Amino acid sequence: MTAENGISRRAALVKLGVFLNGIVGVALAVPIVRYLLSPVIQGKKIGYESWLSLGRLEQFPSGQTRLATYKNPVVNAWDGETGDIACWVRNVDDQKFQVFAINCAHLGCPVRWFPQSNLFMCPCHGGAYYQDGSRASGPPERGLFQYRYKIEDGKLLIKAGEMPTPGQPVANKARGETTCA
Repeated sequence: MTAENGISRRAALVKLGVFLNGIVGVALAVPIVRYLLSPVIQGKKIGYESWLSLGRLEQFPSGQTRLATYKNPVVNAWDGETGDIACWVRNVDDQKFQVFAINCAHLGCPVRWFPQSNLFMCPCHGGAYYQDGSRASGPPERGLFQYRYKIEDGKLLIKAGEMPTPGQPVANKARGETTCA
């Protein structure tokens, strides 16, 4: 083609290539930008650190430790049952509760409650915890993570969104909510 008839084939292909590369660039940039902005976006979500019900107080008899579950507040619709998080609830005296994460403080394996010995036991490396969540023996260097809780309208509520990590021994007590410890 000549300049008289319009654009040359080479120039048209270059423009088409630039256009298609631009579309691919935008398609690749969207997830990267969403990732970079996710702390700002998630910080505005209302349900991230919310109080969630574990059930009515009658479900947790005095002097007993029971398994309970709650729905992860930052769960996606496609997460299904993996969005359910288990925890141990100990009713000390009908007014005082302790709510423990199910994860061992050593490497996060799920601990089990053995009422015969009043111990939480970790099957992975032999960690043991007393009924109050403090370390009894084994490799864990500290006790079980405890969730903050409160009682409202006959229901036991916990502060969700604070996930247990090896460096986080107890939920922050300085915020003014009732704590487990």
